[in-house]
Amino acid sequence: MAQLTVRTTDELVERVRAAAGRLGRSMNEYVVAVLGAATDPDLAGDDAERIRERLARAGLLAPTGHARRRPDPDAVAAARAAAGRGTQLSDIVASDRA
Repeated sequence: MAQLTVRTTDELVERVRAAAGRLGRSMNEYVVAVLGAATDPDLAGDDAERIRERLARAGLLAPTGHARRRPDPDAVAAARAAAGRGTQLSDIVASDRA
């Protein structure tokens, strides 16, 4: 049997610990099952959605408490257009050096 060492944030470790606990599993058991579900092509649909579908089929999709909503495409386009206006960073730096 192989071992895998992962570096991550304390916050992620706590989320994984909580998700495993809600399912009555150890962290190791939960992570192994999640990785298996995420990499088994027989379990399923588009990358992020496919992984979530696999996790749901394996009974590993932890509830988040709220549904995430995609931003309005028109609002995103407007924000992108607005972000392109204004003084360029290179101009600010150059003026500070003068």
